[in-house]
Amino acid sequence: MTETTATAPRESGAMRALKGIGLLRESGVGMTGAGIILFWLIVAILAPVLAPFPPNATLVPMLAPGGEAPDGGIFLLGTDHIGRDILSRLIWGSRTVLFYGIVATACAYAVGIVMGLAAGYFGGIVDEVISFIANVILSFPVMVLYVIIISVFGASGINIVVAVTFASAPGIMRIVRGLVLDLRNRDYVAAAQTRGEGAWQIMMVEILPNARGPLIVDSCLRMGYVIITIGVLGFLGLGLPPPDPDWGGMINETRTMALIFPHMTVFPCIAISSLVLGFNLLADGLREVSLRD
Repeated sequence: MTETTATAPRESGAMRALKGIGLLRESGVGMTGAGIILFWLIVAILAPVLAPFPPNATLVPMLAPGGEAPDGGIFLLGTDHIGRDILSRLIWGSRTVLFYGIVATACAYAVGIVMGLAAGYFGGIVDEVISFIANVILSFPVMVLYVIIISVFGASGINIVVAVTFASAPGIMRIVRGLVLDLRNRDYVAAAQTRGEGAWQIMMVEILPNARGPLIVDSCLRMGYVIITIGVLGFLGLGLPPPDPDWGGMINETRTMALIFPHMTVFPCIAISSLVLGFNLLADGLREVSLRD
């Protein structure tokens, strides 16, 4: 039985993806989340086409939603304190949030997975050293780490990615380590060791694909956390340098006028909340599907 299991053909990545999409269709919550994420992805990709005005163009200051533009157009969401169209800045800002959110989450997972695989598979001193480093980092409040790193190295997209990777990788490491400790004693791992496969080949080919379910769900949740982080850093003035549109930065720039012109802060808040909600709903849907499977 063990030999049959070890030599059974594996599903390709494309087949697993198609199977996952088919199962996700059974979850209304998951499909709702996927729809919200797809909406913002389309907005980000088509930003040059969808944005009615240049995002940094100074037009008519402090217009309410529905105000008239000089050329006869309409500011559907109004303008900010220096006359920039809020809708256009939201559309272009979606590119910033999604790009850096995806890159930062992917980098955090790349580092965390490697650490977790090594700690869980090798054990011993390797596990002790990696776990100690992770515990030290996790002992600090996450937002404090973000603020310290960006305050020291400066506000930029690269530094946001570095900060998120540094603060998030230890948590991912713990998840991967726990999964590896459970999977490393399975029959297919023993069969691979018998065939003489190397340790990293076993980890990447035999163990990691079988740990993908919990990691995919966690990645959706973590993506939501990263989006919130980017928004908070922008609100604190530690996000991307102006004038490029950034949802958190838009809130920061107009927060003192929120009571008089609430549309300047409400719409960026709705954008952040909707995208985070989309990833949370998708994670709930994936978890629901995995429990049925």
